[in-house]
Amino acid sequence: MIQVDKLMQFAVAKNASDLHLHVGRPPVVRLHGRLRSLETEVLTPEDTVGLMRSITPDRYQQELEETGSADFGIDFQSQARFRVAVFKQRGNVSLALRLIPSRLMTLEEIGLPPTVKSLLSRTRGLFLVTGPTGSGKTTTLASMVNYINDTFDRHIITIEDPIEYYHEHKKSMINQRALGLDVGSFDEAVRRALRADPDVILVGEMRDVETMQAAIRAAETGHLVFSTLHTTGAAGTVNRIIDAFPAGQKDMVRVQLSGSLLAVISQTLVPRKDMPGRIAAYEFLMITSAAQHMIRKNEPFRLESVIQTGGRWGMQLLDDALWELHSKGVISTQEMLEKAQRREELEKKLMSIPGGREALEQAGGAMASSELD
Repeated sequence: MIQVDKLMQFAVAKNASDLHLHVGRPPVVRLHGRLRSLETEVLTPEDTVGLMRSITPDRYQQELEETGSADFGIDFQSQARFRVAVFKQRGNVSLALRLIPSRLMTLEEIGLPPTVKSLLSRTRGLFLVTGPTGSGKTTTLASMVNYINDTFDRHIITIEDPIEYYHEHKKSMINQRALGLDVGSFDEAVRRALRADPDVILVGEMRDVETMQAAIRAAETGHLVFSTLHTTGAAGTVNRIIDAFPAGQKDMVRVQLSGSLLAVISQTLVPRKDMPGRIAAYEFLMITSAAQHMIRKNEPFRLESVIQTGGRWGMQLLDDALWELHSKGVISTQEMLEKAQRREELEKKLMSIPGGREALEQAGGAMASSELD
């Protein structure tokens, strides 16, 4: 029978981001963003049940039986840590294991602008990191928390589902609470955290209105709050929060958000073409007085103009970041276009540079036709 520790060892050795175990195909790893099947036997229902039981604590096996899924974190031989999602599909058990890097990256290694450090020194406000699943949001947040932990004397409380990166007490004190194990819900955890004399609160994800309300209120009352959303772009993030609230509360939330929001980082991970691995592309919005006005007046679509004119603070649009990486030969034309928010605009830019038409044709660009001559 296939042993899960050997599969996990392989994932660690190859620096795979994910390991998938599903009935009807061999184990699969995600390497540099691409799925690769291992040359082993096809997994049977008995295989995945056995693999699940070998790594899943009893309480999560019970949760799997009762609800059909469970999420938890596990350590692997002091080498690495995995976030595990176990779930049922078509009556069978499936597993998805996300490898959590053993070393926290610095803000410079991640590629964040220097302005971010000045924001991390603030004592109040809401800092959001957004992007699709698997875009590195957790890693970015962990690096920010680690910077605060190294630099300032703060009391940091994190609320996570599950805990992924373990932090030690350094210059700051840090307490990490796991959803389901230490506390029942995100919004409850935020409310209770406020009684524990925190300076910094990390909310793993703003999943519902109650958690959004609690996070905004914590930021308003003199705490630095970090959280994530599955949105793309600064404008989309603001809209997502406001649209979550009932119509009668939207105006109040706009005022609250305009006064509490510090910054939005929207990121995506892109496979590199210059070397193995992936690189992050960021959109960065720092909330200025102009941005506050736009949020209050329900004009988040104008936030792009703030980003475009905020280069001196390190602000940039996601498509501009992708274009820069492409221009430096770090990512391919196809990857740039696939991750773009406004693909057509980048296609037009390609058509205007030497060799751009050929690159667009190779990438299968929609505009690479003779009609544009």
